[in-house]
Formats: sequence, C-alpha cells, structure tokens
Amino acid sequence: MAAELFNKLQEEMKAAMKSGDKDKLSTLRMLISEIKKVQIDSKKELTDEEVISILQKYIKQRKEAYTQYEQAGRKDLAEKELKEIEIVQQFLPPPLSEEELIKIVEETIQEVGASSIKDMGKVVKAVMDKVKGRAEGSLISKIVKEKLS
Repeated sequence: MAAELFNKLQEEMKAAMKSGDKDKLSTLRMLISEIKKVQIDSKKELTDEEVISILQKYIKQRKEAYTQYEQAGRKDLAEKELKEIEIVQQFLPPPLSEEELIKIVEETIQEVGASSIKDMGKVVKAVMDKVKGRAEGSLISKIVKEKLS
C-alpha cells in the first residue's frame, strides 16, 4: 500500500495545476520526484514515516539554501526558499513544543537508565524513534545534553 502522505501530495499537485499556483506546483513536483527516486532506489513502496523523513530532508536543504542566499544578499531567491519551506511544512505533522519534548526526554532517560553524558547517544536514538520527525535532531541533542550534564 502506498503511503497516504504521498497520495495526498499527488492530489495537492493536481489541485495546484488546476488553480495555476506555480510555486506550489513546482515545489510539489520536486518533492514527488524525490520520493519516487527513493522508491525506485529502494525497490519498495515507502511508508508515511519514510516520506516524512524525505520532506524533512528537503526542508533542511531549503533552510541551508535560504541562509546562503541571505548571506549573498539575494533576497529574491531567499524568499523563494521560504515559500517552498512553507509549502512543504503543510504536509508534516505538527512539531512538538519544547515542553513536550523535555517531558519525552526525561521519560526516555528513565526508561533506558541513562545516568551520564556517556549515555547520550542511546537516549537521543530512543527519543528520535519516539518523536518520528516531530522535532529536530539538534534540539533533541541539546535537551538530552542538558538533562544528562
């Protein structure tokens, strides 16, 4: 069974074609081709979690491009990157608040029996599995580091 999220992206692409929304259409085409490329490479249908990770990777790339355009003084291209980020974020689950994430980190530390900074990798991996794309890895690492220090 194909991922529901992938089907939703395809439906949104058709709607963007009909409405003439060029920005949304080009962004969705890029995402869909990226997803299909991964499907072909892995020779299997992707799950929603795998599609979400592709979307997150795409957003991360757009943020990096945005930063580079800002530094180069290219406001026009930087704004285009921000538009793409906004479009893609519509398809991601809502991010966890920092309070929710702290609670999950604290619970995970108890579950894995972590006691020092040496256990950081184990805790971060367990938290990443729990939140499945609803929080950035850098924020998770920062919170885990604070709690284990």
